Amino acid sequence: MSFRPREEGQGLLEYALILILVAMVVLALITVLGPTVGNLFSNVVSSF
Repeated sequence: MSFRPREEGQGLLEYALILILVAMVVLALITVLGPTVGNLFSNVVSSF
């Protein structure tokens, strides 16, 4: 009889880590590009 470890928890942890990494990248991009995008929209609105 061979022993096979359960891997469901490990797979779930890997998905959670990937999700956290993607969320951190998105927040960093919003922080960096937020003011630029805001200024762009302000310029478009003021041109009308």
